[in-house]
Amino acid sequence: MEDVARLAGVSLVTVSRVLNTPDAVTPSTRQAVMAAVRRIGYVPNLTAGALAGSRSRIIAAIVPTIANSIFADTIQGLSDRLERAGYTILLGQTGYDAQRERALVTAMLGRRPDALMLVGAPLSPATGRMLAAAGIPIVQTWEMMRRPIDHVVGFSNAAAGRVVADHFIARGYRHIGFVGGADARSKARREGFEAALGAAGITPLPAVIVPSPGMVAHGRDSASRILAGGKPVDALFLSTDVLAIGALLECQRQGIAVPRRLAIAGFGDQDLAREMVPPLTTVRISGLEIGGRAADLLLDAVDGKPSGAQRIDLGVQLIVRATT
Repeated sequence: MEDVARLAGVSLVTVSRVLNTPDAVTPSTRQAVMAAVRRIGYVPNLTAGALAGSRSRIIAAIVPTIANSIFADTIQGLSDRLERAGYTILLGQTGYDAQRERALVTAMLGRRPDALMLVGAPLSPATGRMLAAAGIPIVQTWEMMRRPIDHVVGFSNAAAGRVVADHFIARGYRHIGFVGGADARSKARREGFEAALGAAGITPLPAVIVPSPGMVAHGRDSASRILAGGKPVDALFLSTDVLAIGALLECQRQGIAVPRRLAIAGFGDQDLAREMVPPLTTVRISGLEIGGRAADLLLDAVDGKPSGAQRIDLGVQLIVRATT
């Protein structure tokens, strides 16, 4: 840092400000310092900085998987805000596995992050206790849990199930089934879906549960099993767009008209959902907005600012397309 300061003609303190709080320095000074950084190839020692100061400038983020684009959108929304504020994201995937999640949390907390974002509730009580004792701001996303560790930004998965059920009922479907993963969010969608059907006097078909994260093949195989099961079926809600696309492809393979013979709805409104033929009815949520709002809460908490609402429910929206 002394070499950078000498080359740029500024003080050591100014170099520190440019590297840690760039918005607090004038653009011309920032440009001069960064030009010197590039010229000599200086790389800050972030570990030493974290030990010497009170911040690591790292935000940890834990998601189930980045294979699903809606979780990737959440990370994109988070990183867009945090990078502008001078933070780096430390990312981990749990694979819906409790032991893997606990190992990730242990490793990440050991790197002294300033805050942490987590999708959903911890998969084990031990991990929840570890996070609660960490003493850093935490934002949970994607679920409106009753007792979050700190802050929560998301939506009601049960409400997502209800809006699909109400849509099926309004369209006159009566032999209705559900296909979804074994994870808590999929379970909540199923519970909301089946509760709405029950309130309308409709008994749903036995649900088909697939591994999480669900793949196209799981949706295809599940639809094949349901169609071959001998029971009448005229509508299916699949807990993700990936599963729903698999079911739609299976119907096309078998020559089953959608929606005349079988209506299909998904969840997530992924890009491919609107490009399918026919386009897929689905529940829209904004992973980008979830990530962005989570970043705002984390940044306010790290800076000691009152964040206002600690529970932000972004709601859900049914997007009706040609598959229903």
